[in-house]
Amino acid sequence: MNQVISFVDEQEVVRLTQELVRIPSVFRPDQTGANEERVALFVADYLRNMGLQVFYEEVVPGRPNVIAFYDSGKPGKTLLFEAHTDVVTEGDRDAWSYDPFGGTISSGRIYGRGSCDTKGNLAAAICAVKAIQRSKQSFTGKILLCIPCDEESMMIGIKDFIRRGWANNVDAAIICEPEENQLCITQKGAMRAILRTFGKMAHGAMPLTGINPNTRMARAIVALEELERKEMARLGEHPMLGWPSITPTILQAPVKGDAQINVVPDQCMTTLDIRTVPGQDHQELYKEISVILEELGKEDDKFKATLEVIEERPWTLTGMHEEVVTSVANAYREITKKEPVYNGVPGATDGTFLHKAGIPILTTGAGDRHIPHHADEYVAIDQLVESTQLFALSALTFLTQPVRA
Repeated sequence: MNQVISFVDEQEVVRLTQELVRIPSVFRPDQTGANEERVALFVADYLRNMGLQVFYEEVVPGRPNVIAFYDSGKPGKTLLFEAHTDVVTEGDRDAWSYDPFGGTISSGRIYGRGSCDTKGNLAAAICAVKAIQRSKQSFTGKILLCIPCDEESMMIGIKDFIRRGWANNVDAAIICEPEENQLCITQKGAMRAILRTFGKMAHGAMPLTGINPNTRMARAIVALEELERKEMARLGEHPMLGWPSITPTILQAPVKGDAQINVVPDQCMTTLDIRTVPGQDHQELYKEISVILEELGKEDDKFKATLEVIEERPWTLTGMHEEVVTSVANAYREITKKEPVYNGVPGATDGTFLHKAGIPILTTGAGDRHIPHHADEYVAIDQLVESTQLFALSALTFLTQPVRA
C-alpha cells in the first residue's frame, strides 16, 4: 500500500496546478463571466477523462460545484476530499512580481493567485486519485471529490452540496487547504453581524438639535472591546487557535446618501467579525452583546441599536483518535519519517459545515498558511508533491481499515 507514493507524478501535479491558476476564478459580480464556471468546466472534463463519475451542479448561475467519485466497486466507507475553485482578488497587479494568473515557476515555487489557496491542493487531491488508479491498489468504498464554489465568501457551494444530500453517507473528510502539511484538528468559529445605531440628522454647527449615531456607536465598540477582553481572560490563549476576538471591520455613516463634514448622519453601521474558540457558545455571545446594547440604552434614552447576525460558523474540534486523523498521521510518518505536527486553522473553511453535518474533518495541505491573499502568492513544489503523496496514502490507509460495527 505504501508504494502508492511512487506513483505520484511530480510533473503532473505541477502542470495541473499551473493550468488551474491560469484560469482566473475571482468572483466579480459586476463582470460577466467573472466566476468559477471556466475552471469548474475544466476540472469536470479532467475528471471525466480519468474515468470518474462526475456531477456538475450550478449553485447559482455561473457558479457550479463539481462532484466526482472514484468507486472501488466494493462496499465500504466514503472518504471526501474538499478543495474549492474560487480565489480572492489579485488586487493591485503592480504589487506583483509575477503575472497573478501566469502559474510561473521560479526557484522551486509556483506563483499565482490560488496557487497556495487552494488550487495547488485541488491539483494534489486529483493527482492523488490518479496515483491510486495507476497503483492498482485494492481498497474498499469510495473516494469522493467535492470541488465547490464560493469558499472565500458565504460558502454557498458547500452549503448546496450538503443540502442536496451529497454529504449524507460520508464517513470522514480531508479539507485541502494551505497548512504546511500540518494536521489541523480544530478551527475557529465565526459570527458575522451587522450592528446599527440610529440617530437624527442635524447641522454640524447645531448637533444638539439632532441625535448623533456615531458617538453611540463609539460607546458600543468600546463596550465590545471590553467583552473581548473578558472572553480572553476567561478562556486564555488556545494552544492551536490563539485568542478569541470581536473585531469591528467596516464602519460607515451615513449608511445611505452622501457623507458631509457638516452633517450629523441619521445612522451608523459597523460589521462585526467575531471569531470563537472551543468553550464559547454563539447563542450566549449573542445574548451578552444584546445585554450590552440594552445597558447602553438605559444609560442614554436616545441610544437605539440593532444587532443582526448574517452568518454563523461554529468552531470545530476532531478527536485525535478519529480514524481520519490516525490515517493521515500514519501516512505522514510513512512519507516523511517524522512525527506530524498538530495544529488548528485560524479561520473557517468549508469543513465547518461538513463538521456541522456530523462528519469528522481534518484540514491539511501544501502552502505556507501566511501566504494566501498576499501579492506574489506561491506554493513550494516539494511541499505540493508531499501533499499529493499524503492524500493518496491517507486515502488508502483510511479505506482499507474495516468499517466500524
